[in-house]
Amino acid sequence: MKTIIQTIFQRYWHPYTALILAGLLSAIYFGLTATVWAVTGEFTRFGGHILQFIGVDVSDWAYFQLVHLEGTTWSRPDGWIVWGMFIGALIMVLYSNSFKIRLPQQKRRYVQGLVGGIIAGFGARLALGCNLAAFFTGVPQFSIHSWIFIVATGIGTFFGAKVTKMRWWKGKPSLMRGAAAPSKVNKHVVQPYVGGVITIAYAALVIYFFASGKTLLGFGALFGLAFGILIERGQICFTSAFRDLWLVGRSLMAKAIIAGMAISSILTIIVIVLYDIPPITKIAALSTFVGGVLFGLGIVMASSCETGMMYRLMEGQVLYLTVFIGNIVGATFLAYAWDHLGIYNLLVKSGSPINLLDSIGPIGAIAATLAMLGTLYGLTVYWEKRYQRNMQMKRGAKTHAS
Repeated sequence: MKTIIQTIFQRYWHPYTALILAGLLSAIYFGLTATVWAVTGEFTRFGGHILQFIGVDVSDWAYFQLVHLEGTTWSRPDGWIVWGMFIGALIMVLYSNSFKIRLPQQKRRYVQGLVGGIIAGFGARLALGCNLAAFFTGVPQFSIHSWIFIVATGIGTFFGAKVTKMRWWKGKPSLMRGAAAPSKVNKHVVQPYVGGVITIAYAALVIYFFASGKTLLGFGALFGLAFGILIERGQICFTSAFRDLWLVGRSLMAKAIIAGMAISSILTIIVIVLYDIPPITKIAALSTFVGGVLFGLGIVMASSCETGMMYRLMEGQVLYLTVFIGNIVGATFLAYAWDHLGIYNLLVKSGSPINLLDSIGPIGAIAATLAMLGTLYGLTVYWEKRYQRNMQMKRGAKTHAS
């Protein structure tokens, strides 16, 4: 029993385990609700509600009509997906007794996190999705916009990694003081008990939703909790997946993400065919590519994508509060720019929703999707081996020179 508890609460889960479970759950969530696991759409609505609260009339903003600003975050399943993710991540942090307020060593990181969050939020909503709806859950919906977004995000993170390696970005290295003496072990561990109280209260809320006939809210709250648990235990961060691949040739997270999408795609096609649920298809346009590049650049500048930001914030890392605020600011600014600054006419209007199911049928769609994911997996392995080979050559050259 102790080993099981340690595995669940004291050790992080293998990325393959967490992401395959996430892929399975996202397909099941789609089958139950006919919608997908997503977060930045709700971030945009947060911004809209804040504007309304301070007296701004957003009733004629086309983007808010597109994302449906009606109601409140508490009355939307997407709202409970987001809050459930925060709470699920927090519960697991508390159960593992690992919550601790952490401040970045350099003050500039606050500005970098905010600016990166703004760019990522703007880019995500320009592309009508983020690392979830336009990536992890977009590919299993067989929407071509997700294919474009993946390529664009890869390009954006590649250049973002180059930017963050520059000296002007890093700033002067801060001197570390001598290591502090280890703190005494607290025999009276409080955090797991707090996590237990939150778990009971949240379970009561989910039961209330289902008992009162608010089924969609119940599913949103329940699956949001599950997704929050998975992102925290698996440390799921798309920024890390790309950045680690570009900078140090480490590909584990990237390969696990691809595996999760493959499993989700197989289950999703079964759901679509058996239950005749229409897939979620977004516009594929120049906006998708531009948004993907900006999103990739922004998440590396901010050191976190949306999922990474959520669990890190729940761990007590204050930096990611600025990233969260930046995401909302960027998404809200895109909502304004959509029609007020002509973004829609310039980048979106010429595009159209394209779905592989309509173009080549179910068999062709799943075959093409798995082939694409297999190609991505192969390219990821190739880049990892190429990086390792280059590093071995450099070490060999140094040894020979010495």
